[in-house]
Amino acid sequence: MNFNATLESANLRDLSAVRKLEKICFPLDAWPLLDLIAALSMPGLIRYKALVGEDVIGFAAGEVRSDTRTGWISTICVHPDYQRHGIGSKLLRLCEQELQMPRVRLTVRESNDAAINMYLAKGYVEINRWRGYYKGGEDGVVMEKLM
Repeated sequence: MNFNATLESANLRDLSAVRKLEKICFPLDAWPLLDLIAALSMPGLIRYKALVGEDVIGFAAGEVRSDTRTGWISTICVHPDYQRHGIGSKLLRLCEQELQMPRVRLTVRESNDAAINMYLAKGYVEINRWRGYYKGGEDGVVMEKLM
């Protein structure tokens, strides 16, 4: 099945839909409400949503860390019903382009094989492990792509 998802900038009006999506995609690690409000409203952050019709089915956010000339993708998620259709890849590519940094980094749960495989296919490599980073004590795999 091919979904015709459109990508648009996200903002505070998307709070409810993004919060619901985060809880579905990351039951243990969904961002707290205040963090989501910040991600959707703070100047300088990039944030995009993927829509199918009026429904928010994907979300990605990132920030530029000028001191290290690194872009960080803070979160990227796609509703499970819409995964494996290229939507996550499109959100990732859009974030990379918007960040305009010589390197882009992100962190992913070590058990999230689907995401890790997507990142590897898009040119990311593992550069570090943050021990016990996620709830439940699971390691975070830090990945980087040189642009």
